[in-house]
Amino acid sequence: MKIYHNPKCSKSRQAKKTLDEKAIDYTTHLYLNDPLSQEDLQGLLGKLGLNIKDIIRTKEAIWKENFKDGVYSDQELIKILADNPRLLERPIIEHKDFAVVARSDEKITEILNTY
Repeated sequence: MKIYHNPKCSKSRQAKKTLDEKAIDYTTHLYLNDPLSQEDLQGLLGKLGLNIKDIIRTKEAIWKENFKDGVYSDQELIKILADNPRLLERPIIEHKDFAVVARSDEKITEILNTY
């Protein structure tokens, strides 16, 4: 199991705490320090079953200042996200061929049911 984690995000810290409390073996990917490639993002989208627009934080200043008025293809959005990892919705927990945006206890339970 892997968590894509931002230590400054309360939801991300809570998800990590839940994994720890349940004694789940996982690795932590600090995606701000080690950004995901375009290929990594495409693979993660397949596991999430989501569209790229679903995992972009459009309320972030970087989005509003640079991208909000543009019209982009999915591939362009993947590149934008790869180049600007702060825009990645978090936390994301991945296990085998499944992943969730783990912003709620329900989503964390959903991924734990695959463990």
